[in-house]
Amino acid sequence: MATTANTLVGPKTASAKRQRRVSAILVNGALLLLVLVWTIPSIGLLVSSFRTRDVILNSGWWQVLPHRAWVQTEQFKPEGVDTTGVMNIAGATGTFEEFREGVVTPDGKRVLWVGNRRTGQIQVQEQKWTASTDFTLDNYRTVIGGKTYEVRNSDGSTTEVRGEDMSNAFVNSLVVTIPATLIPIMIAAFAAYGFAWMRFPGRKIFFAVVVAMLVVPLQIALVPILRAYVALNLNGTFLAIWLAHTGFGLALATYLLFNYISLLPRDIFESAFLDGATHFTIFRRLVIPLSVPALASFAIFQFLWVWNDYLVALIFIGEKPDVQVLTMRLANIVGSRGSDWHLLTAAAFLTMIIPLIVFFGLQRYFVRGMLAGSVKG
Repeated sequence: MATTANTLVGPKTASAKRQRRVSAILVNGALLLLVLVWTIPSIGLLVSSFRTRDVILNSGWWQVLPHRAWVQTEQFKPEGVDTTGVMNIAGATGTFEEFREGVVTPDGKRVLWVGNRRTGQIQVQEQKWTASTDFTLDNYRTVIGGKTYEVRNSDGSTTEVRGEDMSNAFVNSLVVTIPATLIPIMIAAFAAYGFAWMRFPGRKIFFAVVVAMLVVPLQIALVPILRAYVALNLNGTFLAIWLAHTGFGLALATYLLFNYISLLPRDIFESAFLDGATHFTIFRRLVIPLSVPALASFAIFQFLWVWNDYLVALIFIGEKPDVQVLTMRLANIVGSRGSDWHLLTAAAFLTMIIPLIVFFGLQRYFVRGMLAGSVKG
């Protein structure tokens, strides 16, 4: 009997291990695919932001990696050939149309006719390992400092074009985002502590109203708030957008922080009350230090939301150049320089730098803060 049982258990154990291994491979493969889908475009954006205008138009960003390509080794002007018939040039035979496409010789070279029939040039090319490493910082100098640059036209002439000065918009985005992130966190932390550890009439009703505010679309509040701002002469100021983002983010912040603060050990608060501590002392010396993961998690959400916001900034700031944020300036560049990919990619990556720094700087708190309050007991 024991031998039979061991015989049955062995295959079952091996089968279970095989299933776990297959499941792990599928899950990790799916995660890797998602990471690649999100990362590859960002890498392409970064690489393109350091490439020149002509290089971007004539080659893909992935050509910065080592690859085999046709490299010109010789160029000369054809003489004594009949372009209307079959020609023999540099060991290759073909018609004019074939040479325009490129004719490969028996020794592996390619002969290419560049230009028209009268003034064309012959290029002899060989396949070699190469990489496009023509990088420049001029794109960022043009976008940040408004540096003047030259654009080569199709007829060979050059035109000087004034770049986009986004330095002021960069500062404006910081001026808008930092207060719009800190203000709702401070208010929501006080509110969450009150809902979690203070007893007062209507506490549950007030908290239910806060949770209900999460489902209200911010778009329906834009027009009433705009009318109030116009009446108070606040529209077009930083204070207007600070208050707007504080109101839009306060409900979510209160809910997230309540889930975390309500699960803090009760013994800590009881000991503090016995020692004569007030609610404000407990909040300042106990709740805030213990709630850093939750605060950091919401700070990431709120910072990314405000930094990448375009709609709220457009409505409450408007088209005033001195207070425009990065998203508004980037939209203007897309409209006025839609074909200047070297500037668009540099400007786009410029808007990504600060969010990336904030996320990677606070990401160690992110998972802990998001999971806090999700499981009780």
